[in-house]
Amino acid sequence: MCAATNECLESAGRHRSTGGRRVPVFSLYGEASEAPDDEFVHIEAIADRSVRYDWEIDRHAHHGLAQVLMVFAGGVTARLDDVVTSPVAPCAVLVPAGTVHAFRFAPGTEGRVLTFAEGRLGLGGTERAALVTSLFAAPAVVDLTDVGAARERLERHFVDIDEEFRDRRPGWTTAIEASVVGALVWLARRHASTGRAETAVRPEADLHGRFRALVERRFAEHRPIGVYAAELGVTESRLDRAVRTVTGRSAFEVVQERLLLEARRKLVYIAAPVSKLAYELGFEDPAYFWRFFRRRTGMTPTEFRRAQRERAEEG
Repeated sequence: MCAATNECLESAGRHRSTGGRRVPVFSLYGEASEAPDDEFVHIEAIADRSVRYDWEIDRHAHHGLAQVLMVFAGGVTARLDDVVTSPVAPCAVLVPAGTVHAFRFAPGTEGRVLTFAEGRLGLGGTERAALVTSLFAAPAVVDLTDVGAARERLERHFVDIDEEFRDRRPGWTTAIEASVVGALVWLARRHASTGRAETAVRPEADLHGRFRALVERRFAEHRPIGVYAAELGVTESRLDRAVRTVTGRSAFEVVQERLLLEARRKLVYIAAPVSKLAYELGFEDPAYFWRFFRRRTGMTPTEFRRAQRERAEEG
């Protein structure tokens, strides 16, 4: 987590245009990083960075780095892309790589921020990798208010990560790996139990994870689902069943939702004509993009952009 300070902006050297605003894209220390090391991991207390900026972290994004914001006590208002939420502590806020996010904390908020290379989620293709990959399918909040004694176990994972990160004793990278995996698996199970009836079995979750990675790279190409399936070496119906098992939505809906998310991001953060953004999103005809957006949001792209600007001015 990095505040949008002048030091960070100068070091990063890369931003997303937002018209009159700019959204910095960087890694933790203000150093631009297009491809973070798959072994990268960092942890810090919420107060370590936030207290220096009056408990408010401005909008920014990270390339290739996912975050878990653990709030054990206090309060937070989180902006995740164009959604604003104020969950009750204790909770975990999940921030997939590339998500534009910002936080406003209640003074004295207690918790930790775990940042790691999203690429490590897919290492090995194991059951654990498939499980935690599904955890970061979209920005989300995991409610921890009624987990009782199990919360101590989760907190212990974060304490262990913090201690190993600071002390750097022999074998510390292996120890951190074990604790990170333990924490993410715990959160994935909790998220699955509150978000859908049961966690997908390994083959479905693994296939969904590989599909999601392809969608992230190809969504603007408007590929038929059959093309995704062929690249993944399965039938279209097999892919659709796996995606429905993990997400409760069809493979087509997952692609459309990713396309819509990118459309929202561009409309908020890029001051360019809607027609230009439509072409950037792979639409051959801006009128089709207009209909696509209105059908899924109830607003035209122009109406959505105006509403977001008015909201930003009020905030």
